[in-house]
Amino acid sequence: MPDLSAFPITKRWPARQPDRLQLYSLTTPNGVKVSIMLEEIGLPYEVHLIDFNKDEQKTPEFLSLNPNGKIPAIIDPDGPGGKPLGLFESGAILQYLADKTGKLLPDDGARRYETLQWLHFQMGGIGPMFGQVGYFNKFAGKEIADKRPLQRYVEESKRLLGVMEGRLDGRRWIMDDEYTIADISMFGWVRNLIGLYEARDLVAFDGFSHVAGWLQRGLARPAVQRGFNIPKRP
Repeated sequence: MPDLSAFPITKRWPARQPDRLQLYSLTTPNGVKVSIMLEEIGLPYEVHLIDFNKDEQKTPEFLSLNPNGKIPAIIDPDGPGGKPLGLFESGAILQYLADKTGKLLPDDGARRYETLQWLHFQMGGIGPMFGQVGYFNKFAGKEIADKRPLQRYVEESKRLLGVMEGRLDGRRWIMDDEYTIADISMFGWVRNLIGLYEARDLVAFDGFSHVAGWLQRGLARPAVQRGFNIPKRP
């Protein structure tokens, strides 16, 4: 049985099944990337809810695994060389799990890097920009009288949706007919933008028919549906 006692986070969130990958997360657009991935690849895991309402992401135990204080994070008891590995940053975790299992990331060198460029496109563009739309349109930022910040992020989000629209023209998934971690990385953000963030009309989403079709196909996948609800709140 693997010994995870070297990871202080396990003192606050004990591993009931230490032979399984440990996921520390919440159902945010970044968090569900990893739960969807794990559901898609069928790798056994144990999930631990990190409650933002209790600031658990700021506790010393959580910061010992991710000093940036963000979810998701994982501990794989069977990491490289058979040694436990702690890892944070959702994009890095997606790539790690794809490499570990040989799934959802093309083997071909050129297509592999093309997939990774779209993963980084999400990490550097879609996530930060869509998140700012949420902040200024739905959450605390909506009380700010000056609407220029909101408009800035709305326009940039529309531009990014346009990039996706062009890429998905004639394609089922970001990488043609091959479903990959690039798609998984984007589902939660696009879903939140037009749902939780209430920005469907703001970004004129209905004009992006290829993105809408792609999202509908993604949301129809059973693993995606399960992943959106992991971890469950008590």
